[in-house]
Amino acid sequence: MVTRQPEPLRARLRLPFLVDQEKPMAEFLAYLIAGLATGAIYALAAIGFTLVWQTSQTINFAQGEFVMLPAILVLASAQFLGLPMAMAVLVGIVAFILLFGFGFKKVIVDPMIRHGVLPLAIATMALSIVMKEGAKDGFSAEAQRFPSFLPAETITFAGISISLQHVAIIVVACLAILGLQWFVTGTRLGRQMQATAQNPNVALILGIPVAQMVMLTFLINAGLAALASVLISPIYLAKFSNGEVIGLFAFIAAIVGGFNQVRGALAGGLIVGVIDSLAAAYISTSYRLAVPLVLLVVIILVKPEGLFGRPEERRV
Repeated sequence: MVTRQPEPLRARLRLPFLVDQEKPMAEFLAYLIAGLATGAIYALAAIGFTLVWQTSQTINFAQGEFVMLPAILVLASAQFLGLPMAMAVLVGIVAFILLFGFGFKKVIVDPMIRHGVLPLAIATMALSIVMKEGAKDGFSAEAQRFPSFLPAETITFAGISISLQHVAIIVVACLAILGLQWFVTGTRLGRQMQATAQNPNVALILGIPVAQMVMLTFLINAGLAALASVLISPIYLAKFSNGEVIGLFAFIAAIVGGFNQVRGALAGGLIVGVIDSLAAAYISTSYRLAVPLVLLVVIILVKPEGLFGRPEERRV
């Protein structure tokens, strides 16, 4: 008999699956798909960590808030400007990319990087607080419904009814990441970005516009964060605190997969998402945050460059 999951289980999965409780394998598949869906979001955010680190040696500790804010800006555009939702999405995403792609690079990264990595890291921590509190005070402290751009239908597989929204998260996120991988490795512009990441001084001598390549990286990061926000907000709702867990797990995913590989960020995000989902289901919701952290410690001890990363030597 097919029954709806009890509310506590659904709440910790964050995805409204219908599962045959008499079939352990069907239940396991539900948790697995839930983990892949959330892991795809972690992967999009983790790529931002990876790209920004490669080109500017910057760790953006506001990355989680970068995923939270676009949905808030979209809803604010619809509410305060009276725009139809399609236009509000366009305005909100463009405003976010300009402010936190171009503006973040010019206003925060460029002035602070001259003083070292630590002051810049502290500045991004401060930015995350400002973004979170600004969203709460300037828009709403309550979770807001975010419209889905896909029909609210379900498909049935192995006794599980899965919303098309959740399938779309996995498919769209993976396509975006694979498209980015193709851009980086298969186009002239992408190879210039790679050269800039590997050795900016040599790239400059070869005539590559290093400053423009670094700026392009920040714009791509903002675009990926906006995509993640639009994908996840119909399920998680739009709330100022969403960035806390997303930022932490995306950072873990980037390290687990490899901080210098786009495909590593994809694999790390999916791995962390699945482990988080299975830990909540089969271990304890109280310790679900600890399990990915244990994985992080193991990876650092066994393979510090990450599962798909490559060893690097840098002068300090």
